[in-house]
Amino acid sequence: MWRAYARGVHIRAAVDGDAEAIGRLHVRAWQAAYRGVMPDAYLDALDADDRTRMWRARIGVPELPPVLVATEGDEVLGFAAFGDERSDAGQTGRGELYAINLDPDHWGKGVGRALLQAATVALAELGHTEAVLWVVPQNDRARGLYESEGWTADGATVTEELLGVTVAEMRYTRALP
Repeated sequence: MWRAYARGVHIRAAVDGDAEAIGRLHVRAWQAAYRGVMPDAYLDALDADDRTRMWRARIGVPELPPVLVATEGDEVLGFAAFGDERSDAGQTGRGELYAINLDPDHWGKGVGRALLQAATVALAELGHTEAVLWVVPQNDRARGLYESEGWTADGATVTEELLGVTVAEMRYTRALP
């Protein structure tokens, strides 16, 4: 599943060899995006090796949709994970964008938009007609991207534990093509 985008960026399914790069950029993205939202001590203690192990266990699981990566040459610039809505329990059949993260050095260059578009298409290809995502309200950069791509806040909020930290999130929805 190679898809080419501007600047030589490609979107493809992640392979096991991408796990280390995904783990590193996951930590960098959270440390940059959530500073002032999550406790500094928590963000400073994030461990790329832990995230690498987490992603290695997820990548290539046959029962799950692929994790997508945005690459330029051999460099992994970002990733997106998605699938069936986690809280759905088979009720509505909606899809969910679980995570989308970019290395902060590549923010504002169109890579996130390309990755979001590819994940949206992939959710539709899985048979979903609607999708949801959850975002921290203070993440204005991500919210602006989502809104520019047709996602809309629907008023639902939740406070949950995400990888060891309690955070508030708001839900966005979108009809899929």
